[in-house]
Amino acid sequence: MSQDISLKNEDTLFGHPKGLFVLFFTEMWERFSYYGMRGLLILYIATSATSSGAEGPGLGWTTKDAIWIYGWYTMLVYVMSIPGGIIADKWLGQKKTVLIGGLLLCAGHGILAIPNKTAFFTGLALIILGVGCLKPNISTMVGALYQPGDIRRDKGFTIFYIGINIGAFLAGITVAIVSYKWGWHAGFGLAGIGMAIGQIVYMSFQKHLTHVGNFIGKIEDPKIKEASKKSLTKIEKDRVVVLLLSFLIIIVFWAAFEQAGGLMSLYTDVKVNRFVGNWEIPTAVFQSLNAGYIILFGTLVAGFWVWWSKKGKESSSLFKMAIGTIIMGFGFVFMMFASKEASAETFGKASLIWIFLAYFFHTIGELCTSPVSLSFITKLAPLKYASIMMGIYFAATGFGNKLAGTIGESSQIEAYKGDMISDVSMMNQFSDKTDIEVSKNEIIKDYPINHDKNIEFKTSVYEVNGSAVFIKLDDNQDVSSLFVLDSESSKSLMAELKGYNAKKSSPVHAKILFEKDEEAVKNEINKGDGKDYSVSFKIEETQNAQEYKTFMWITIFTVVFGLLLIIFLKKLKALTHGAEDNEGTNFEEAEGFELADETK
Repeated sequence: MSQDISLKNEDTLFGHPKGLFVLFFTEMWERFSYYGMRGLLILYIATSATSSGAEGPGLGWTTKDAIWIYGWYTMLVYVMSIPGGIIADKWLGQKKTVLIGGLLLCAGHGILAIPNKTAFFTGLALIILGVGCLKPNISTMVGALYQPGDIRRDKGFTIFYIGINIGAFLAGITVAIVSYKWGWHAGFGLAGIGMAIGQIVYMSFQKHLTHVGNFIGKIEDPKIKEASKKSLTKIEKDRVVVLLLSFLIIIVFWAAFEQAGGLMSLYTDVKVNRFVGNWEIPTAVFQSLNAGYIILFGTLVAGFWVWWSKKGKESSSLFKMAIGTIIMGFGFVFMMFASKEASAETFGKASLIWIFLAYFFHTIGELCTSPVSLSFITKLAPLKYASIMMGIYFAATGFGNKLAGTIGESSQIEAYKGDMISDVSMMNQFSDKTDIEVSKNEIIKDYPINHDKNIEFKTSVYEVNGSAVFIKLDDNQDVSSLFVLDSESSKSLMAELKGYNAKKSSPVHAKILFEKDEEAVKNEINKGDGKDYSVSFKIEETQNAQEYKTFMWITIFTVVFGLLLIIFLKKLKALTHGAEDNEGTNFEEAEGFELADETK
């Protein structure tokens, strides 16, 4: 890390260094691109490769595998912050490393707009590298804008955090709608345009960042050179220990919070009534709720902590992080309510109110934890390891994201699988004609199988004489003869039906998906032949119970973890050696974001 520690004559805007707002807008557009893509990612992966939905076909992975790759991706984008921090500290400085990261992100998001699997994974790889270079270093630069003890620091990070969420909010709405109207890759392309705007802002206003983010090896200030060479003191070592312990908080927090982009997104897509009047809200739009709440309540939460501190109440960063973890955990209580409501009737759906309330509590918890944790690192990290410690912070966030993926995976039961054995004429006896788009301007009514489209039946399922019977709910037709399960699935299904004691009078339920093989769809010669259809389904009651249990255990663990932190708070604070005790000695807050200049 490098900075000019003399900022007495700084150029300010609304009482903060102008460089804060350059970084604000850069990060705002970078987060627009990231969250825009993130909102589509798991839905795109889990959508059938032969889907005829509004957004078009996806990758066709199972929900379990989709959460798996989502967990790995969201981990790697943050774990790469460690080498990103090292590159900045050892070779380039934060400013140049952020520039390189931005260019990699522009390339990655641009490639995602190409409808090709190879392009998709190449784009993800470039985004991972780009975020690793940009994310830890731009946050460190924000901290470098303020002197030690400057009371504006936490509020500066909150302003920066609001910028992040303006980008996320705009992306959650615009990218979701664009993808709904023009397809997944149009949405990915719009996210890339946002990244390009952010890069232009960063490159155009470098004059406000001349004193921060420079490579430490070229700084002539003897004090900073000395700081880069000397060994850590006992106090610095204790503070590093506290930072490492705080990273455990970060892992737990994000393991729960990041369900928003994985499990909660899939749950909203399938189990939540998204209709407002006659309009069904695209699932990805709900990713904007968190960002919208931050914009509305960010300054209020920051102001509350300032008021709380002035009253002499406990307001250390560790305390805020513990409280934030507890509040966020309580948000999953509403997901438990949603799960109960959805499972109260066959193929039922939960009310929107539960999603709004869950995201609200998650957001308040995030506002107590995330911006504070960023600021906490810049207060405690030794100068020579500032970017590396910020990189470890984001790596901890990444490990939390991977744990979130593992938790999400555990909430998804394995689907039963088999093959369709019906011919076209038999399948058409059980199917209904639907709207089929045969060209850009022509829609006809026809049976889905005649156009290699997927077919789904909602059924009741029960056991008769050692065999599974599947009855369509809408017309009571027996569709058991249309497909055959593989031997493993057949054996497991029978065991599950016996476990439920599923009889005709008390059946369980399943949505049976008949899905055409992706490669077979490309062969136009065999179009409509009814061949190469696989079958998959889950028992709804089992899936509902598993999701409810997942939400319940997340709630219990996060709340208990937060309470334990509060119990051991005094011991942890002692290891910081008063790093936060001098805040407010150099600056006094006037009102809002208007702050007086330094008086010394």
